[in-house]
Amino acid sequence: MEQPGGDTTAGGGPGGPDPSGADTETGRLQGFSDGVFAVIITLMALELKAPDGGSFAQLGHRVPALLIYVISFAFIGIYWANHHHLLRATRRVSGAVLWANLHLLFWLSLIPVLTEWIGSHDGSAAPAATYAFVAFTSGMAWMLLTRAIIGVDGTDSPVALATRRDGKARLSLVLYAGAGALAFLSPWIAYGLFAAVSVLWFVPDRRLERLG
Repeated sequence: MEQPGGDTTAGGGPGGPDPSGADTETGRLQGFSDGVFAVIITLMALELKAPDGGSFAQLGHRVPALLIYVISFAFIGIYWANHHHLLRATRRVSGAVLWANLHLLFWLSLIPVLTEWIGSHDGSAAPAATYAFVAFTSGMAWMLLTRAIIGVDGTDSPVALATRRDGKARLSLVLYAGAGALAFLSPWIAYGLFAAVSVLWFVPDRRLERLG
């Protein structure tokens, strides 16, 4: 990808591929991460269970589990889309970036387990509060990943410029923290807040999309 002024990034430009090998490193990181995202979604899909009977009444009993599956699918899908654009805008990869990326993937990998837990106990506070905690820590991990990329790419890098004002990410953290507290009042309030954050992020971050 060519930047204004003729500089080239990991994607190469008029001068050809980046001789530093950064294109290979970001490509490998993106490929590995995409594989993990695919496994996470697959695990969630495998946890879906058919209704116990053949009536619509039995189907109705599975609606809460299906709703939390939809929320989780959107949650992972949104992370995947923005992660895709983030790495395409990344010019260099360091050890800190690799570990920050693994840190993010670790928290996201817990979503299938929590989705199944809520699906089996949708009226209980503990599963909803734990889901909120993992969503919050995933958001923090995302911010740490962007900071790690900026640390090696520079404060004038595409990622730094695109994430300079990150009000939506901070608002998401506030909503997740609120969901964790309100889950003890009513888990359904927490589920509503999870859905609200998904709606907030439904369209991938245009700042990164333009760069990637």
